[in-house]
Amino acid sequence: MKEQDIKKYFDNIAPERDKWKKKSSYYYSHLENFISFLVPENKRVLEIGCGTGDLMFKLNSSCSLGVDISEKMIELARQKNSNPKIEFKAGTIDDVEGLFDYIILSDLIGYLPDIEDFFRKLSRIVHPQSKIIITQYSQLWEPVLSLASKTGLRMPSLFVQNWISLGDINNFLQLTGLEAIKSGKKLLFPKNIPLVSKIINNYLINLWPLNKLALVNYVIARPIAISEKKIKPSFSVIVPARNEMGTIEKIVQQIPELGVFTEIIFVEGHSGDNTLAEIKRVVEKYKLERRLKYSIQTGKGKGDAVRLGFEMAEGDILAIYDADMTVPAKDLEKFYNAIADGKGEFINGSRLIYSLEDESMRSLNYLANKIFSYLFSWILGQPIKDTLCGTKVLWKKDYQDIKANKKYFGDFDPFGDFDLLFGAAKLNLKIVEIPIRYKTREYGKTNISRFSHGWLLLKMVFFAMNKLKFK
Repeated sequence: MKEQDIKKYFDNIAPERDKWKKKSSYYYSHLENFISFLVPENKRVLEIGCGTGDLMFKLNSSCSLGVDISEKMIELARQKNSNPKIEFKAGTIDDVEGLFDYIILSDLIGYLPDIEDFFRKLSRIVHPQSKIIITQYSQLWEPVLSLASKTGLRMPSLFVQNWISLGDINNFLQLTGLEAIKSGKKLLFPKNIPLVSKIINNYLINLWPLNKLALVNYVIARPIAISEKKIKPSFSVIVPARNEMGTIEKIVQQIPELGVFTEIIFVEGHSGDNTLAEIKRVVEKYKLERRLKYSIQTGKGKGDAVRLGFEMAEGDILAIYDADMTVPAKDLEKFYNAIADGKGEFINGSRLIYSLEDESMRSLNYLANKIFSYLFSWILGQPIKDTLCGTKVLWKKDYQDIKANKKYFGDFDPFGDFDLLFGAAKLNLKIVEIPIRYKTREYGKTNISRFSHGWLLLKMVFFAMNKLKFK
């Protein structure tokens, strides 16, 4: 199908577009709600598609632009539009100017005469942190959809779309300098039966083998990172410290200097030993050699300490480093390089690759970590081997977005690990794990209560399922 034929088709169907959308209102509403869930507030958004701008109206974005190959579709969108933030233009990707945080291609690529060429053109309107959301119906449904079109239950279709699977989409992405962050399937039953449709499309769709029958495939992608060695972002290391007097000086001695500067921020958590006095002594001793800060947390729990440390941080990159030093301090350089080189946007440590030192992790803890890793990989849509490793690194600007989006999840995590993981997944950040050698604690004893905290983590699994997976 040539481009001019596609434009002619959509120009001809434009006057009846809303009538057909109304007949399939559940499908369009479900898809629009899902995409609006994926796009954070106050982002610069571009939609390229074959509609009348209904999706753009749902997005709370600082600047949105809709581009359509059909002039008549765009005219309808302009008539509907009352939001000054949104602009609609007739044309193609060649007519787009500027850089966008999110680019939405909903039910579009099936019509494109050259998908690879289209994806290559995206490179000039994205920045390194841009996200591309692609939705496309499954070819498995082609006979059903064709029958629906012939019987008047669906918009007439004058030609067969490109046959595109999730694997094909991923292949096109790799060919054109893009990579998938996560992918999945949505909508098993595209008609609305109260309660029944919700159970099927929010819950059962996530179970094998029912997910193989889904109507919609989706992919969230980003530009493949290109390392720029000239960039040396600054680094802030947050060290929550409760009853860790014996490691404070070693931490200052062993954390490497990275980037324009590295600062170490201790957050003391009402210790029963002399941790606070030791922090003060070490800060005074090394104040001419290192950038050092400290504070006493007003609340309790590691999560509260981490958030306080992040507020004090001045670096471009934020890191959490546990004061027990079970992760070697020198390994922070691996985390720094991974995020500074663009290999990932949220770097998580993994203690479950290398063999463990004796007593560094109890058998029950190890088993729990394995179970949680499978559960959270499924929930987050990205492979996560070790959810509970305390060493995590992210960009400060992304933390600000996670913080701004915190109202969606609420204040539920005393550890801080899942608060950040859930927030990163909600923002579609690429999560990368760094394998580390987990050492035996040299001083003190763990602050983790296995059973009470394990029960809390289990509740978080169900919480995350509801907030992230069953949407």
